[in-house]
Amino acid sequence: MGRRPVTVRLARWSAEHPWRAIALWVVFVAVCFVGGNAAGLTEATDEDMAIGEAGRAQLIVDGGNFDEPAVENVLITPRAGVLDRTAAKAAADDTATRLRQVTGVASVGAPMPSHDGGALLVPITMSGDPGTASDRVQPLRDATAKVQEAHPQLRIEQVGGPSINKALDDTLGKDFKRAELLSLPVTLAILIIAFGALIAASVPVLLALSSVAAAMGLSTLASHLVPATDTTASVILLIGMAVGVDYSLFYVRREREERARGRSRLDAVEIAAETSGHAVVVSGFAVIISMAGLLLANDAVFSSLAVGSILVVAVAVTGSLTVLPAFLAKLGRWVDRPRVPLLWRLTAPRAGRHGERATPRFWSAVLKPALRAPLATLVVSVGLLLALAAPALGMKLKFPGMEDLPRTTPAMQAYDRLTAAFPSTGTSHTVAVRAPAEQADQVRAALTDLAGRAAAGPLFAPAEGDGPEIKVSADRRVSVLEVATPYASRTDEAARSLHELRDDLAPAALRGIPGVEYAIGGGVADSEDYAAHVKDKLPVVMGFVLALTFLVMAWTFRSVVIALTSIILNLLSAGAAYGLLVLVFQGDWAEGLLGFTSMGAIVSWLPLFLFVVLFGLSMDYHVFVVSRIREGIRNGMSNRDAVAYGISSSAGVVTSAAVVMVGVFAIFASLSTIDMKQLGIGLAAAILLDATIIRAVVLPSLMTLLGDANWWAPRFLRGRSATPPADPPTPAPELVGAR
Repeated sequence: MGRRPVTVRLARWSAEHPWRAIALWVVFVAVCFVGGNAAGLTEATDEDMAIGEAGRAQLIVDGGNFDEPAVENVLITPRAGVLDRTAAKAAADDTATRLRQVTGVASVGAPMPSHDGGALLVPITMSGDPGTASDRVQPLRDATAKVQEAHPQLRIEQVGGPSINKALDDTLGKDFKRAELLSLPVTLAILIIAFGALIAASVPVLLALSSVAAAMGLSTLASHLVPATDTTASVILLIGMAVGVDYSLFYVRREREERARGRSRLDAVEIAAETSGHAVVVSGFAVIISMAGLLLANDAVFSSLAVGSILVVAVAVTGSLTVLPAFLAKLGRWVDRPRVPLLWRLTAPRAGRHGERATPRFWSAVLKPALRAPLATLVVSVGLLLALAAPALGMKLKFPGMEDLPRTTPAMQAYDRLTAAFPSTGTSHTVAVRAPAEQADQVRAALTDLAGRAAAGPLFAPAEGDGPEIKVSADRRVSVLEVATPYASRTDEAARSLHELRDDLAPAALRGIPGVEYAIGGGVADSEDYAAHVKDKLPVVMGFVLALTFLVMAWTFRSVVIALTSIILNLLSAGAAYGLLVLVFQGDWAEGLLGFTSMGAIVSWLPLFLFVVLFGLSMDYHVFVVSRIREGIRNGMSNRDAVAYGISSSAGVVTSAAVVMVGVFAIFASLSTIDMKQLGIGLAAAILLDATIIRAVVLPSLMTLLGDANWWAPRFLRGRSATPPADPPTPAPELVGAR
């Protein structure tokens, strides 16, 4: 007998020494978590995250070392009709008096009327660290509330960066906490339905949570090499729960099936390790390859997400091969306790008359069209998926702007009134200039001229007060001008105003200054440049992921055809997900149904991130299903019968795993922000399509149609067949010989 695979040897050692394996796992998780917290987190800087010309503009501004205090405003408007200027002046004076007495207020500026006289604005400068201003803004809001009580005939409200951040932290923070709190019970409830037993349902959740904890610590350590961003922890949780539950689900399901067929506890663990364990290793490697593709994007955010995802997948694979067999061996038949009576009857693994696995009639019925009429089934199903993917050809990419934040908070409603009365306080472009100190006066004159030319154009808003404010650094080398546009950040007009600045106004004003360097940044520029960056890097990342995945699949299954069809099916799944996103979010027909306001585009970072996540997670299912089909082939079945056996024997666990992911992702789709809503719906819909239409219809019809050609490979790639299980699997009688 040849040397057993490493997955079997690991599982056997863990099963024979369960307490040691469990203790080592606990120590590993604790060391990773505690060590990471002790090392501290290194966060990405502006320099790390600089993309395109907008990134260069931010670096020029940072180089000026400007003192940028946090600024708030008190907006005074009429509740109806025309503003009473006398009453408004009295309210402004009361505001200034009260706020000057509040700790944390550095100064209160003179009241500034709007151009149409319909509003009055009182600017407030806060003291202290601007980064913590939102945590210290509540006393200012309380003082403004007292002014409102004293002047009920007017609308008096506080609005500015700190107060908006405070309001959004309060509302969106509750959203995220609710999502995180719901994800665990939803996952557990779905697993209880899938297993019919509480302990069996708890094991995958326990492994996933411990994998997430270990990966959190490891990613903190890794941040000293690849700086982290504030989204890394959320993605580790999302990916870790998904793959951790998946891998455990595959393994536990197979071990229970083998015990149901009469295997001993140790034999059942070994067979699960040799089959499902091998599939977990391959699928984990495929997910790691997909996530590694993000490193090619040359983007600090994507690099941070890639490192976090790679670590959590690697930890989840390690746990499923080591501590999971120890748990199963120690629990034995207790893993099926306590049972949920009705659910246990529906989900308990049962053997057929001769010890083979009984096949659910439902999946036998689903498979019949693919086995009896594979060509027609393939054409219809692929046609439907291509039709769903077609809208992706019209995909537009933009960053969400202030207009896309939820308007349920008074702070955002006040922001809308502020920008309506004072357009220059809304969307603006940053003209950042670096030049020799002796050219500072010439730069100021050029920027003043630029501001005047812009204000005369229909795409820009005139400056409030006495004219444009030009900030000059202490060393006189950096000058900054904000040029406002009255249009929302993601409108076509805002984009045109950016291009007019970049292509015409700025070059005309600044190009003649010796030694000058300039760049145009701001929110609109960030959106435009990042969309161009994603479009530029997406083909590179896709090519890397597709090429390496092809090689891994070809080597694993010793078949070029299997590798090629794997790539095609996953591209089909990703394309359908893209099309669905465009169909739902670029139009307005689903706004009321899903509770969002369409931004007429897809969030810029989503297509690249969605591709690697979907490609990786789809490979989980594909590897598991094709492994079961190959198992049938190696045990003497015909191709058609092996397809029937592989799909029907894996359909239950694949469906259960998919339902878990869909449930968790759907929770994220309920969040208020448009980017999380698009991410949640995109992932949930894609996983659902992949686990149903792709794996239960397209895959069996394609593999049935190809027949023995599925397993073709050049001579150098052909390997010796693995040792078959002791009892060859038997296909469902109603599917054998289906024509």
